[in-house]
Amino acid sequence: MMKLKYILLVALLSMGSTMWAQNKMLSSKQLMTYSLYPRMDVANVQFVGNTNQYVYSKDTVIYMGKKNKIQPFLTLSQLNKAVAAAHKTELKRIPGIKYINDNEFAFVSGTEYLKYNTKTKQVSSLADLSSGLGKQNLDMAPEQYHYAYTIGNNLYVDFGSEVVDRAFEDKNSDIVFGQSVHRNEFGIEKGTFWSPKGNRLAFYRMDQSMVTDYPMVNTSARIAEAAPFKYPMAGMKSHEVTVGIFDCKADTTIYLETRKNNSVAEREMYLTNLTWSPDERYLYIAKINREQNHVWMERYDVTTGKLDKVLFEETDPRYTEPCEGPIFIPNNPNQFLWYSLRDGYKHLYLYNIDGTMLRQMTRGEYEVEGFIGFDSKCENFFIYANKDNLIGRAAYKVNMKSGAMSPITNIDGTHTVTVSADGTHYIDRYSGTLTTSRCYVKNAKGTVATLCEAVNPLDEYAMPGIQMGTIKAADGKTDLYYRLITPPNMKPGEKYPTLVYVYGGPHSQLVTDSWLGGGNLYFLFLAQQGYVIFTVDNRGTDNRGFEFESCTHRHLGEIEMADQLEGVKFLKSLPYVDQDRMGVEGWSFGGFMTITMKLAHPEIFKVGCAGGPVIDWKWYEIMYGERYMDMPDENPEGYKNNSLLNKADNLEGRLLVIHGAEDNTVVWQHSIEFVEACIKAGKLVDYFIYPHHEHNVHGIDRIHLYEKMFDYYETFLK
Repeated sequence: MMKLKYILLVALLSMGSTMWAQNKMLSSKQLMTYSLYPRMDVANVQFVGNTNQYVYSKDTVIYMGKKNKIQPFLTLSQLNKAVAAAHKTELKRIPGIKYINDNEFAFVSGTEYLKYNTKTKQVSSLADLSSGLGKQNLDMAPEQYHYAYTIGNNLYVDFGSEVVDRAFEDKNSDIVFGQSVHRNEFGIEKGTFWSPKGNRLAFYRMDQSMVTDYPMVNTSARIAEAAPFKYPMAGMKSHEVTVGIFDCKADTTIYLETRKNNSVAEREMYLTNLTWSPDERYLYIAKINREQNHVWMERYDVTTGKLDKVLFEETDPRYTEPCEGPIFIPNNPNQFLWYSLRDGYKHLYLYNIDGTMLRQMTRGEYEVEGFIGFDSKCENFFIYANKDNLIGRAAYKVNMKSGAMSPITNIDGTHTVTVSADGTHYIDRYSGTLTTSRCYVKNAKGTVATLCEAVNPLDEYAMPGIQMGTIKAADGKTDLYYRLITPPNMKPGEKYPTLVYVYGGPHSQLVTDSWLGGGNLYFLFLAQQGYVIFTVDNRGTDNRGFEFESCTHRHLGEIEMADQLEGVKFLKSLPYVDQDRMGVEGWSFGGFMTITMKLAHPEIFKVGCAGGPVIDWKWYEIMYGERYMDMPDENPEGYKNNSLLNKADNLEGRLLVIHGAEDNTVVWQHSIEFVEACIKAGKLVDYFIYPHHEHNVHGIDRIHLYEKMFDYYETFLK
């Protein structure tokens, strides 16, 4: 089924330059113009509490719908009338709203968190946010309407003007409270976690005092100033993390006893996926050893801080990487769903809270990419998966008893879905390779209401052709998905310079069934200027199963390059690709791949452009680097073989290396030492820095980056 759909998709895409042929050309100044991406003109799309009614806002009006009947519900002036009556700050536009029950929605106005009652038409205050104004990591408690926030490395809890704030502080600046830990790996995005009713707050406390200070320099000062930061490199000392529990009612704080002893191995364990039990009595933690090959799912008593139970363990000789915590069943808090790759693909399993695995809920050669929710009776749950389209994301309903799985989205593409409380209706936002952003309300019978069908803002432009397809990997059997963008109105017999755009690393998927196939305006601009742009997701990338991603373990760059070279073979089979004018470009892991490929095959790649490249994995961070390469003393040959310092003497042709001087992800040391290696090898390399940018170039300066790279290709590739 998927193969047939895919062939049809390729046929449609190959007609892209004819379907969209116009005359306007993109300029480099337009590449950061968001209006040239299809955008929905509606906002605040959501269901009303536990009902099947839905709302959305457009311009200065909030609309409400029931089935296919939609009518204006509340205007900005009407909302401001209620705001004025409550002596609150006037709203300039419809704010972001969130329904908190069937009759009330919450929103922020000025420094206050307010709610509007749709029956009484009155506004009242939920919380005063003034003490958290301008602070970081603001985290509102459910039901209680107090909140946590951070200032610098310290954490504060605000209970309102009549109650003294609670503070978690340390004079030692190496102690960090309430912020993300473990370098944002393992799905960690924040450092505070409210219990379901807001009675307790779990928070991270990170001690970085034992981690090496990495030098950074602020050159904007009159005399450049040192601005060091903590950066734990592979094989070196890691930071140490504990978890605190603050009881808001008792005004007490304890720390969970996550260490059996005080050994370095225990102190360096990763504490991930913090999840509260529904009754607020326990905190669940997926604890991972530093080697990242062993996970313990542990439950802690939040009143004593003691370990209550080790529910289960998971191991893998390569690595384990839990990124989501337990998902408790709302009408049965003694059971939860757990993501696992134990059968080779990311699936959901049903567990009892005693650690007994009851059954596998999803199965097959596809990935469950996210959890949406349950219906009101918990007879079914809803997920995202790529079951029927490996480069798309569809939504499915799964029966709790039988495990029967059926799609609720029936159009190829990449979907984001909100399901009504009873599970009978859903809001579907999606796009496809040839489909701009769409938003519909649907049920089992089909579309109930159309909320938005974004127009194509590129209709007046000369559109390149976009082709999607598959090639075989270097193993001769695995399908790899590619995206090929070709110049508009190509001339028969003419050959075009070709650019291979690569990332190739874990947790990436560049070729997707979304608008422009996951491409962007930069690629379209290059194609309009006469370039062919090719991207293939090699083995080592995401959403294709554990073996597909982890086969690169301990020898990054080798299998990835072999697969990329299969893409090159495909390109060489195309009559319009100029084999003598081929380049490669990538950033971060893609920068590593770019230089790897350029040095290994100078006969193929005339030009390379590498941004923020990893040069030697021993200089990369512990959490990511040791997962995929192990420690340097455990894998000396692997580190040696993929170090680009050892290969600089292979450089031929043109290579541009770009780096942000304040990069705290791939530190500047990487590219500086590579330039030094090129000098010692007598090789010429082109080099450019962005002085005050970190790991990527954002904001208006990104236009400069695009122009810099384009100028390089025009000079040396075209």
